[in-house]
Amino acid sequence: MRLDKFLATVGLGSRKEVKGLIKKGQIKVNEKEIKSDKFQVNEWTDIVSYEGERLFYQKDFYYILNKPAGVISATQDNYEQTVLDLFDESSYREDLFPVGRLDKDTEGLLVLTNDGVLAHQLLSPKKHVEKEYFAKIRGVMTEEDVTAFSRGLVIDGGEETRPAQLFIDAVDLVTNTSNIRLILHEGKFHQVKRMVKAVGKEVTYLKRIRMGNFYLPEELAIGEYRPMTEEEVHQLEGK
Repeated sequence: MRLDKFLATVGLGSRKEVKGLIKKGQIKVNEKEIKSDKFQVNEWTDIVSYEGERLFYQKDFYYILNKPAGVISATQDNYEQTVLDLFDESSYREDLFPVGRLDKDTEGLLVLTNDGVLAHQLLSPKKHVEKEYFAKIRGVMTEEDVTAFSRGLVIDGGEETRPAQLFIDAVDLVTNTSNIRLILHEGKFHQVKRMVKAVGKEVTYLKRIRMGNFYLPEELAIGEYRPMTEEEVHQLEGK
């Protein structure tokens, strides 16, 4: 692997930025100063260092974000704050992207990675990866709704949904509200809101709490993110 590609891959900077570091003699390979960006390194065995600190090769990166409302699930936007805008310089990578999307006003579990294979596995309709949501509802959800969701609904636009599992956690007859959890096996546009609307109610708050076997960590505050552990990635993969 070319030295400049190695440095960019490990997140030291863009391809242009790392070329500048190399030319200034700030990069060493096996304790020798290297000034050629075309220098070939073995990413697994060579010792590459910057300012005396060894750089370890990592191909794929995985982060878990507790997405706040008001932020869009995109990599860049000229007008709106994106989920990548929440990352600091030490974690930001140009190749990161959100796996799927959450609506601007929706909170909760969002995975960001540069692993396209994993993203495909999680989003492919053929995989039927479960996604679980918590929602607050204006209106009283009933057992009839549970049955209707379990059979699949026809939502606005004439679209048909796959069967979904609806759990009614709480109902308040005084305020005419409900708290629910909903497990989906697909990802249609605004699906939770549209399914609830199809039974005559309205979502007032929505949060994703699970993808596959991986739950949003309780200790991760709104707007916080962190790298995922190897075990957590395996949970996402269903292993």
